[in-house]
Amino acid sequence: MTRALFLFATVLAATSSKAADWPEWRGPGGQGIADAKGLPVTFSETSGITWRAALPGRGHSTPVISGPHVWLTSAVEKAADPAEAERRLKANTGDQPVTVLASVSLRALCVDLGSGRLLHDIELLNVGEPQWAHQLNSYASPSPILEDGRLHAHFGSFGTACLDTATGRVLWTNQELRVMHENGPGSSPVLWENLLIIHFDGSDTQFIAALDKDTGRVAWKTPRSGEMDPRPQQRKAYGTPLIVEMNGKPVVVSPAANWIYGYEPATGRELWKVAYDGLGFSMSVRPVADAERVYFSTSYGKSQVIALRYAGLETPEIAWRVTKNAPKMSSPVLAGGLLYFVDDGGILTCVDAATGVDFYRERLGGKYSASPIVADGRLWFASREGVVTVVPLGREFRIESQNTLDGPIMASPAAVDGALYLRTDAALYRVGGK
Repeated sequence: MTRALFLFATVLAATSSKAADWPEWRGPGGQGIADAKGLPVTFSETSGITWRAALPGRGHSTPVISGPHVWLTSAVEKAADPAEAERRLKANTGDQPVTVLASVSLRALCVDLGSGRLLHDIELLNVGEPQWAHQLNSYASPSPILEDGRLHAHFGSFGTACLDTATGRVLWTNQELRVMHENGPGSSPVLWENLLIIHFDGSDTQFIAALDKDTGRVAWKTPRSGEMDPRPQQRKAYGTPLIVEMNGKPVVVSPAANWIYGYEPATGRELWKVAYDGLGFSMSVRPVADAERVYFSTSYGKSQVIALRYAGLETPEIAWRVTKNAPKMSSPVLAGGLLYFVDDGGILTCVDAATGVDFYRERLGGKYSASPIVADGRLWFASREGVVTVVPLGREFRIESQNTLDGPIMASPAAVDGALYLRTDAALYRVGGK
């Protein structure tokens, strides 16, 4: 229900130019750490829900929040004719179950934070005969970024758009950067100063690029330099970069197939790269970091969680690795010198961040794609079965609660001002908050 632009002046005028409350995937700083307090630990579909907002279309992007508004992206799909789908799939180099569309409308949704009312549904891009996507994925999986009244929404090879949240006007779009994703888009964008930095790791070609956030023009584009596997499916990746202050300088830490890279954010110049020492591809993770190390999972192939020591080094070195129960889809989270990660099958591992020595390895149950967050002294995990599991921080394992909502959860949670925001396949929930 696209609204007339004049409505935005009244409905969205309250959007502040200050930093957003939950500006990007994994929150402020991009590492899954929230300062929200007083979050409800026990809730269900029929109890403890502040509101439930039905969402048009389909998407796995995390909600981003600023002031009284929650923004998400979504995709309205038009299925391809079966005969046409069969024809197009002859070019598929894999055997994964995929969705084939005649067209897709890529949209920005705005929900009122207080009431859950859907305020706006705006088309950003419309793509005819888009690449197929894995049935577990969506066409709106990368999470957008909110900054200074602008929503930056990225959809992989289908394009990137910038929306003025005060007027509802699309300020620019860019559809010139393309790769063959095979499984659909997955990498979320990252902002650094005036640049929107984005991964493009396809089965055909692999690079990282930056767009000018004000114009959408390409500022730089750097090919991946590491040696790739000869098989196309093993070259692709869906990771998201993290900007890390390394030895006094900002570095774009960028996980890709078989290698993790460091780039100068202003120019895209490659500073270093480190091999995984084993096949690693199709990762949809974002690294986390402390003052000495970067931590990430290599996902498919030889799955492992790696700690990369960078303090005092020109080129980082692998400090330790864990090869048991490494996640393929969910990102790790770091708190109090402990690294936590849950694998796709629901095994939660807690290790010493300095050494990789494990304190526990326990089963949560369910399957996991969403990345956990830390908030209110607890870990919050959301499963594909719609179960939100709450675990206290620390070296001892204990499940404090498990809470079930209707529908699978693929999007990572957000937490702001005593409220938890959870996106299922059909709705956005606010749990708690005044």
